[in-house]
Amino acid sequence: MIYIDRMNLSGFDLNLLKVLNALLHTGSTTGAAKEVGLSQPAVSAGLKRLRHALQDPLFVRQGRMLAPTEFAQNLKVPLREVLDRTEGILSGSNSFSPKTTEAVFRLLGSDFYAELLLPPLACLLAKEAPGIKVQLVDSRLDQDIEALENRGLDMALVPQTMFPKWVETRDLLSSQFLVIARQGHAALSRRGTVPGGVMPLDLYCGLNHVLFSAAGKLQGQGDQALAALEQRRNVVMTLPGFSGVCNVVSQSDLLALVPEQFARRVAPKLGLDIYQPPFHVEPVQSVLAWHTRLSTAPAHRWLRDHIKALLEAV
Repeated sequence: MIYIDRMNLSGFDLNLLKVLNALLHTGSTTGAAKEVGLSQPAVSAGLKRLRHALQDPLFVRQGRMLAPTEFAQNLKVPLREVLDRTEGILSGSNSFSPKTTEAVFRLLGSDFYAELLLPPLACLLAKEAPGIKVQLVDSRLDQDIEALENRGLDMALVPQTMFPKWVETRDLLSSQFLVIARQGHAALSRRGTVPGGVMPLDLYCGLNHVLFSAAGKLQGQGDQALAALEQRRNVVMTLPGFSGVCNVVSQSDLLALVPEQFARRVAPKLGLDIYQPPFHVEPVQSVLAWHTRLSTAPAHRWLRDHIKALLEAV
């Protein structure tokens, strides 16, 4: 446990707390300078003043980065919460106006959302909130939960899973899975398999497959269901995005199992036929996840509400 002597706040520059928060977030004086809008020498001078005021080194050099001391690490979460509350108090809930607000939101989401959400969201922002910018990033969920906590992300559009207590969620889409194949697929034509119908199990397992897998795994949605039937499919290719999967299917004899909303959106553009899988696949519930500290932030809440509404229209 760390004990801190009572500080005399009358002689402490509270702006230094923003510098400390940025240093904890970025791990470098250069990165912190960009985050708070100061020069690198000014941040270095601020760090020197913080060390004197808090009577702790706060950071030690570790390669090219600054590693926080135990004291500084223990300040990370409470400091960020104090700054968030302060910003909320000063901004006021009634001051938000989509027309005049300028903000940048970083969203985690696969190309599923690049296809289904971003086009209508772009139109909405251009019309109602021209100062709001959205950055869609795609990376691994186990790394991104931490990014929600350390401000690297503002919200995540991801499958439902077990989240930490500081994460709030809102249900988005429940996705069934469908089989896609290129129009005129020779093996399907020979069997007389009609688009929209159920693909025969032996045909499904006898053809090669391409799989969506961000980690490059050769098993995914549907393989457990096949295993229960003592069947397996032959996955010969994996891609980290649904768009790539569908493009490969459109130009080859491979099959793929993809979310229904995505399949129906891209099938007419890519010349794909859609079939029901010959086994039950559990639907995947996707959610919008964010840190609880942002739950009452007006701009964040406005964007969450519109993301929900846009996806309900899919």
